[in-house]
Amino acid sequence: MATQAVPREAVPESEGPTRPQWRPRVPRIVAWVVRVAAVIAVLDVLDPADRPKPLLGPAMDALVDGTSFATAMCSAGAMLVLAGALQRRKRRAWNLMVVVVLAGALAHLKAERWLVVAINLAVLGLLVWARKDFTARSERATRRAALRVFVVLGTVSFIAGLFLTARTAPGSPMSTRLVETFFGLVGFTPDLQFPRTYASDVTEFALNSLGALTALLTLVALLRPARKAPALSAQDEEQLRDLLARFGGRDSLGYFALRGDKTAIFSPSGKAAVVYRVIGSVTLASGDPLGDPEAWPQAIEAWLDEAYEYAWTPGVIGASEAAAIAYRRAGLDSLEMGDEAVLDLEEFSLEGRSMRGVRQAVNRVKRAGYTLDVRRQRDLGTEEVVEVITTADALREEDVERGFSMALGRLGDSRDPDLLIARTRDGDGRLVAVLAFVPWGTDGLSLDLMRRAQGSENGTVEFVVTGVVDAVRAMGVTRISLNFAVFRSVFERGSRVGAGPVLRVWHKLLMLASKWWQIESLYRANVKYNPEWVPRFVCFRKAAELPRVVIAGAEAEAFIQRPRLRWLAP
Repeated sequence: MATQAVPREAVPESEGPTRPQWRPRVPRIVAWVVRVAAVIAVLDVLDPADRPKPLLGPAMDALVDGTSFATAMCSAGAMLVLAGALQRRKRRAWNLMVVVVLAGALAHLKAERWLVVAINLAVLGLLVWARKDFTARSERATRRAALRVFVVLGTVSFIAGLFLTARTAPGSPMSTRLVETFFGLVGFTPDLQFPRTYASDVTEFALNSLGALTALLTLVALLRPARKAPALSAQDEEQLRDLLARFGGRDSLGYFALRGDKTAIFSPSGKAAVVYRVIGSVTLASGDPLGDPEAWPQAIEAWLDEAYEYAWTPGVIGASEAAAIAYRRAGLDSLEMGDEAVLDLEEFSLEGRSMRGVRQAVNRVKRAGYTLDVRRQRDLGTEEVVEVITTADALREEDVERGFSMALGRLGDSRDPDLLIARTRDGDGRLVAVLAFVPWGTDGLSLDLMRRAQGSENGTVEFVVTGVVDAVRAMGVTRISLNFAVFRSVFERGSRVGAGPVLRVWHKLLMLASKWWQIESLYRANVKYNPEWVPRFVCFRKAAELPRVVIAGAEAEAFIQRPRLRWLAP
């Protein structure tokens, strides 16, 4: 396989996590018991044990009245919704589950469904016994989201109910229909003048269902994973810049921690920080912790403590080997996810047979009359900055702006005066390529943005990269980090003679994925420069959580875009 784990022997066993330990199986067991109890309750409502055959009579006849039916069915649905939050140790879910179980037991008690009453009471006892295992907090923002869902869906359901009663009970006055529609939505039997018997059953079932759907979707919004709004305060940014000034040369991805859509959590001493974003139920860190490596464990512990407090799944993408070892000491596992291409400018040269292709491409672009300008952003005039931003936006091939761990995404911002901008013009003076590099300590650069016009000369990017190398040597730059190649070793070895069957299959899958994402092309774009390949790792708590971390990383990098409704956002 192309992935490799950070060696365990590098991790002293005495250095483990210090946060409170909990019984991970208990919430999972409770959640599944609740699911089974909910299914039994639904089956018993629809097909009670003492009902005479045939089975398919009106479901509401199985209970004393429609109110009991609606309460029982809604409580069973709520139990299924709450089970997922219980599995994440949510205290709010535990509190609501106690209420739901009691309500369901009373509804079934009224209907003399003794088996379900006994099961609900058993679930209640289990909840009380396991109450200390449900300590995870929920963000207040989910309350606002739940309120919006309740108002919107409640209004829609009420209006739909009015239209329904206007058809099924046309003889009832509007004032009566207003009141009875409301009671029907909350589970009661509407008392209206129905011309036919079946119209009463249909109206009651429809209104009860609309009310239950509104309640359940409100509950889903209330129990959604607590999304922490990404925000980097001015004070946090200033503190991160101070850490970068002292330790920024350690990690080529360090400067990307200043993205505005990330959040920083610092060690108690303030000497180190983990920068992350919460995506769904995953708290996703990127790159290495910033700051003094001796303070990394404390920053990592602070980050993991917050993950424990909110029942988030911790994950890291783009960690170096040193950081992967630090995360492993804190209890995470790690696998190699690919390699970063780094140019050593003291050794880089266009001479030699291996660089023949790059050399020919550069010479071809030069003969076409292309020119290159390399300057720090602070040295560009206002009109030049505007031109760069406009051209970069126009040359973007996709609607979304990709980047999370290895992109800054704010070209032209005055907060980044040391950003290096490389501009290439064709023979007619048209700006056809823009490359931007962020600082990597005092002697390095890390690629942030690469845009090239499709109609430009073949070899334009090679012309810019080699031109930047020549220009920045005079600035004291000794190393440049280029693109990241996911699963680079698979592309390197998968097509060779003698590659094993697993490696060949893995290589074919990546080639297939490359039709939609630039996986192979990024590797090919980098390998031509004969760079030094520096491995990067993905870190996760356990193997079962790795897919969740990978999906969160893909969403953060905009490879996956989930449809969102603004009024549902917390």
